[in-house]
Amino acid sequence: MKITKEQIGNIIWIVAILLILFTPVGFHVRVWANKAIAAIVSPSTVEESERSVLEDYTWNWVDLEGRPANLQSKKGKVILINVWATWCPPCVAELPGFATLYADYKDKVEFAFVANDDQEKVLTFLEKKGYDLPVYFQVSAAPKALESGSIPVTYIIDKKGDVVVDKTGAANWNSDKVRNLLDQLLAQ
Repeated sequence: MKITKEQIGNIIWIVAILLILFTPVGFHVRVWANKAIAAIVSPSTVEESERSVLEDYTWNWVDLEGRPANLQSKKGKVILINVWATWCPPCVAELPGFATLYADYKDKVEFAFVANDDQEKVLTFLEKKGYDLPVYFQVSAAPKALESGSIPVTYIIDKKGDVVVDKTGAANWNSDKVRNLLDQLLAQ
């Protein structure tokens, strides 16, 4: 039996797909692809008539040092919450934008990066990447208005508790559109 050029090409494609899906090489390819997508996707605001209102701020966390923290302490401020994990390619892809946004807005906006991951993996990841972000781990369930079955998911909440942005998937969080939105919300 002689193997044709077409069959060799098919074998190469199958091997490439398997590498992308099932190896660490594939993880980095998926991160790169999500970065490309995130570069052009800027999150949209939720229409005012469709916004949910965060009435229950009960969401308890611990920070990287194990100290208790919670959403309640951020009530009445502009809040950006991102739920993520180190094993999630879209999550990893959008973190550089978040790091830049956080560096510029950390004194104005309340940030919470809630990790759905092992604490040691998160610490190693943050150190390796050089990210200085306020990362928390859940110790109670999220409020109903902030429940999601997917990650990454990001919420921007205004001072009144309206969920202004509810975005699942990678996006460009360091865009002019996001910065203008945050500036508008801070001015209210």
